[in-house]
Amino acid sequence: MEQSGHAKIQVIDRAVSILEAMARYPKAVKLKIICAETGLHPSTVHRILHSLIDNGLVDRNPEGEYRLGQKFSQLSLGMHSEIDLRAVARPHMEALRDKVDETVNLTIREGDVLVYFEKATPNRMMHVNQLIGSRAPLHVTAVGKLMLGLGGEAAIAGYAKRTNLPAYTRNTLSSMEKLKPVCLEAVERGYSFDDEEAEIGVGCIGVPIYDQSGHVCAGLSISAPIERRREEWISTLQQTGQAISSQLGYQA
Repeated sequence: MEQSGHAKIQVIDRAVSILEAMARYPKAVKLKIICAETGLHPSTVHRILHSLIDNGLVDRNPEGEYRLGQKFSQLSLGMHSEIDLRAVARPHMEALRDKVDETVNLTIREGDVLVYFEKATPNRMMHVNQLIGSRAPLHVTAVGKLMLGLGGEAAIAGYAKRTNLPAYTRNTLSSMEKLKPVCLEAVERGYSFDDEEAEIGVGCIGVPIYDQSGHVCAGLSISAPIERRREEWISTLQQTGQAISSQLGYQA
């Protein structure tokens, strides 16, 4: 006989209690703290955490600590209208475009892909053109690799297992051994590259954008023909990302 529609689903209740426990701490927490807060067995918490990581709801850092993931920022942005992010970012993107004379992209994560949410393009015929609304796998984009790295090794491994890391060019990082160190190093330095991994002849530099809760809610990148890409753009790109983050309420 079918149970009442109000019957509790145990695994969901446990997942919620884990998320609530993590939300009580401003920084990433260890497994034993989550177990103590919830009263759940470590093996149960570990299993649920890995499912939450795969779904972007939890991030795990290299020290093995856990925090609420990027998905919460995206859901929060959705509640407060995505137009706010675009409106905040647009003037900064246009100023950056005018400085580097290349295409500037604003992207958000949806599952295992990046979505191009806004762009500012130079006023000339030849430039990199990403269509707003188009999607790209995380592992072939500069911002995507940053987002994977922020989730830690477990998130990278989960993504690799789900997608099998398809190759788009000869430069695509299509194995876990190649992808993992690049993602983790990108997080350490605060910016990432796409070295013709999605399209031959095109290179990108990407940085994260943070919201008021301190989570990455979007990414900002410069896309250019690979021979025109310049490393001296990095500091300007980072400053622009910081300015957008600050306007969204982020305090470093």
